[in-house]
Amino acid sequence: MAIRLILAIHLLLVSTWFGSVAIAAPTEGGCPSGSMNATQYSVGSGTASGQAFRPDGLTAAHKKLPFGTRVKLTNPRTGASTVVTINDRGPFTRGRDIDLSRGAAHAIGLTSVGTICTEIL
Repeated sequence: MAIRLILAIHLLLVSTWFGSVAIAAPTEGGCPSGSMNATQYSVGSGTASGQAFRPDGLTAAHKKLPFGTRVKLTNPRTGASTVVTINDRGPFTRGRDIDLSRGAAHAIGLTSVGTICTEIL
């Protein structure tokens, strides 16, 4: 019990220190299909697939998933979910698995960086 309290205090201090980092706690039992560390991006004019980049669209960038792959995203903190289409490559930041367009991040309530549940459709 004391260890959990110490860890909770440490997490609170770390989140306060970094300010804009959103910490997403896993849902009861975790993510059934898997999870990814996500962030949002909203700059650029084109994508690696050749499509125009639409910041408010429901799209995402992933390093290995084929273009056109649909992925169901769920925010474990809120339960909000949406389906995105992979149309770009990235993220190129260590520790990140998927970059969401601003529209996709907004749809699930992701404001900065966090862990999301994912299911490849």
